[in-house]
Amino acid sequence: MKNMGKFEIWFLILMVCGLWVVEAKYMVYNTSQGIVSGKLNVHLVPHTHDDVGWLKTVDQYYVGSNNSIQVACVQNVLDSLIPALLADKNRKFIYVEQAFFQRWWRNQSPGMQSTVKQLVNSGQLEFINGGWCMHDEAATHYIDMIDQTTLGHKYIKQQFNVTPRIGWQIDPFGHSAVQAYLLGAEVGFDSLFFGRIDYQDREKRKIEKSLEVIWRGSKSLSSSTQIFSGAFPQNYEPPSKFYFEVNDDNSLPVQDDVNLFDYNVQERVNDFVAAALSQANITRTNHIMWTMGTDFKYQYAHTWFRNMDKLIHYVNQDGRVNALYSSPSIYTDAKYALDESWPLKTDDYFPYADRINAYWTGYFTSRPALKLYVRMMSGYYLAARQLEFFKGRIETGPTTEILADALAIAQHHDAVSGTSKQHVADDYAKRLFIGYKQAEDLVSNSLACMVESASASGCKNPQINFKQCPLLNISYCPPTEADLAPGKKLVVVVYNALGWKRTDVVRIPVVNKNVIVEDSTGKEIESQLLPIVKESIVIRNYYAAAYFGESPTSSPKYWLVFTATVPPLGFSSYVITSGKQAVAASIPQTFYKTDGSQSDAVEVGPGNLKLLYSANGAKFTQYFNKRNQVRSSLEQSFSYYSADDGSKDDYKDIQASGAYVFRPNGSFPIHPEGKVPATILRGPLLDEVHQNINSWIYQITRVYKEKEHVEVEFTVGPIPIDNGIGKELVTQIQTDIKSNKTFYTDSNGRDFLKRVRDYRADWDLQVNQPAAGNYYPINLGLFLKDNNNEFSVLVDRSVGGSSLVDGQLELMLHRRLLNDDGRGVAEALNETVCALGKCMGLTVQGKYYIRIDSLGEGAKWRRSFGQEIYSPLLLAFTEQDGDKFTKFPVPTFTGMDPSYSLPDNVAIITLQELEDHTVLLRLAHLYEVDEDKDLSTKASVELKRLFPKRKINKIREMSLSANQERVEMEKKRLKWKAEAPSDLRDVARGGPVDPTKLMVELAPMEIRTFVIDLSQSVPEGWKSHMSL
Repeated sequence: MKNMGKFEIWFLILMVCGLWVVEAKYMVYNTSQGIVSGKLNVHLVPHTHDDVGWLKTVDQYYVGSNNSIQVACVQNVLDSLIPALLADKNRKFIYVEQAFFQRWWRNQSPGMQSTVKQLVNSGQLEFINGGWCMHDEAATHYIDMIDQTTLGHKYIKQQFNVTPRIGWQIDPFGHSAVQAYLLGAEVGFDSLFFGRIDYQDREKRKIEKSLEVIWRGSKSLSSSTQIFSGAFPQNYEPPSKFYFEVNDDNSLPVQDDVNLFDYNVQERVNDFVAAALSQANITRTNHIMWTMGTDFKYQYAHTWFRNMDKLIHYVNQDGRVNALYSSPSIYTDAKYALDESWPLKTDDYFPYADRINAYWTGYFTSRPALKLYVRMMSGYYLAARQLEFFKGRIETGPTTEILADALAIAQHHDAVSGTSKQHVADDYAKRLFIGYKQAEDLVSNSLACMVESASASGCKNPQINFKQCPLLNISYCPPTEADLAPGKKLVVVVYNALGWKRTDVVRIPVVNKNVIVEDSTGKEIESQLLPIVKESIVIRNYYAAAYFGESPTSSPKYWLVFTATVPPLGFSSYVITSGKQAVAASIPQTFYKTDGSQSDAVEVGPGNLKLLYSANGAKFTQYFNKRNQVRSSLEQSFSYYSADDGSKDDYKDIQASGAYVFRPNGSFPIHPEGKVPATILRGPLLDEVHQNINSWIYQITRVYKEKEHVEVEFTVGPIPIDNGIGKELVTQIQTDIKSNKTFYTDSNGRDFLKRVRDYRADWDLQVNQPAAGNYYPINLGLFLKDNNNEFSVLVDRSVGGSSLVDGQLELMLHRRLLNDDGRGVAEALNETVCALGKCMGLTVQGKYYIRIDSLGEGAKWRRSFGQEIYSPLLLAFTEQDGDKFTKFPVPTFTGMDPSYSLPDNVAIITLQELEDHTVLLRLAHLYEVDEDKDLSTKASVELKRLFPKRKINKIREMSLSANQERVEMEKKRLKWKAEAPSDLRDVARGGPVDPTKLMVELAPMEIRTFVIDLSQSVPEGWKSHMSL
């Protein structure tokens, strides 16, 4: 009877439930809830994070191929998203990466495009961040960050007429000050959200409820560019148990059908409330954000929205907290409406560690060859757009658009960072090469038109065929390697993308030592020949074969070196011929080889700067500048960090050094293999010191007559791994400067930030990795100073660097590792190159530059020469028959008024003709406030002299990404309050541009962006720009 009673009770329950289900067979969930004052509001933000390449290439991710590596298809995400949003007008979604979205958009029908536009206009679908990718913040240069963001913002504006207002850098591995103030506030963002900050920092901020701050990233622009910024409590994923991806092992759906087993509504509501209250305990105000999504989620969007519909419905019925569909924009506005003051954050969020012994500082150097390629293409892209403007944009091509796309993709936080799989890194490089080839055609055609014609009109088929040499760094340049028979001439056109006159040394490989260099007036100029050493030839032949698929048929014997003087935004031309008594051959030059037995020190340097080498020539020991009497000890050495493989860690804490993480297991000095005799080459333009440190390190040190810095060229690799241990090669440069643990590193090539060894301003640092935990990203350079001098080192690409010993700067040049670091890439960073029937580890060639100045004088060199590193002289070559040779109608050219140049503290970082034939112009002040006594002042640029003989019909100042007028941006931007005392210093930005005077003012660190409507060239054409 007892059993019968239980049966009857269960039967009644099932009958009641069954009847209720029948009555409510079609369940309508109430998802319309908005913000409720007085309650904890949980903002559910549906999103997907779609890497523009990582484990798969960008195209593989889009179409969903190569799923044996990762099941991910962005096309599926976007295809399933639209019907899911249409099913309920309250649902919302944010999307970021325009490199993917434009792939999808161009294949949609007009009807679908109209539907999507309605979703955008209603706010259901919102574009956040809006760049071509979610760029890295450590290994990127600020100009590249601006360009890729502009590309995405332009696309969104063209297709939808909207402007993103929220920054969403959720996955980059640390966050830069430049991102906050420049790519945040200056593009018009009202807030910036991110996922990755140091684990020690995060824990302290949770306790203090300071994950959300007012970030004031610029000392110079101060509160005028501060932005509300928030770090998520646990990366950028939903709280535990709230994943709803189809077929996801961790999915725990809301089961509200009482006819089925596992009914869990109350359980799921309780989980929701508990998670919400937990986050509320570490967050200020009654608003918290849940990031509902993660990498490549929403491939079947309905599973997410179905469960969020139920959560919103039942949680709000429960009433303890309020749940709503939201977006970062809605969340930001809710925070702002409360009129709170927030903690103040300055400096940046580098370096980043996600746990003990796991500093993500290795990627600052990972894949150094790719990092250099990106930087080279960046400078080339800047120059190519200038030349396209001078020639005139032609829609039928060639254009710079393919290179723009490739460069934008390369800024992704798994691209230039060096943290992708090898086949993906190869794909990034291939895209850059394809883009370069079209831009190369544009540059050649533009220069041909400009040197051939005195008229700017009708230049479509120039006769001159200019060639360029992208592998000039490894002495491979076929146009210059031809044997100049009598009567043949090699013409070199040298283009200067900077806004001031430039004198620099040009180096090209040649086969004949009897060569003469003349300028465009026929005047013979001083030159110098340097032998190309066998070590360079070996690398040249191997890597040229890897690049082109076949070996060079011949090898040059010499570097021909001469000094070129080039006007601003212009070119000069030089003619090289064979001759019996060439200047290069007639001037005495010394080939001096030490044998290690000398007793006297050796002095190197033909100009004011002198380097003193030790008696055996093995290393330099002293730096002396005769002009300013700056003298310092100076010593350079190599060492390597042995890469920890994590084998001694507990199983759950295994941490190896890998693509992301730098975890050394000891540092080992590299001692020369036997005596290291130095070969010293002396000449009228420069001295060179060649040193074969060991079988895999070769170094050339150069001191120029007309320059006051040291150039160090290194060739490193293949790094030996025969002993089964990965290695991370560094160079240290030691001086006698008393730096007291303090050094300065750049932020994305822009501002310099103060660093103190083993110290963080925001929390008490627990030091567990004294080397890795003091490494910072370097894009421009780093420096030390004391009461007397400054010691600066500038770099040619992104690297990691530090000062681990007072008076010393350290750069990591190359990494070759044998273990994965467990951060998802599942591949050791062991780059290998195959050519000529054999494979070997990657050899890397690069340069860095050293200078010591009196205190307060170093900024001039860092800023001016830093621009020259970013924008090297562009060389183009053509061979002419001497009998038929006539001088170019326009042998020398400047795009500016010939009597004008930009101020020393201003650079043109964009000059580009747009599709509608207006011109995009960006001007950047190069100095911070108080950085230099002369140049940290307001500067002025005369637009009438920048565009001579062109009438400026209209000028509009724009936001940094050029998607809205600046006046309107400033009106809309939210003005946040910080808890710290107000910054009372007047930030004197440049004033409005008077349409009559057309003068642009720039304050320190200010970048101003304009769209200008120019009239077409007057009949004088190129003649108006000639500089004779």
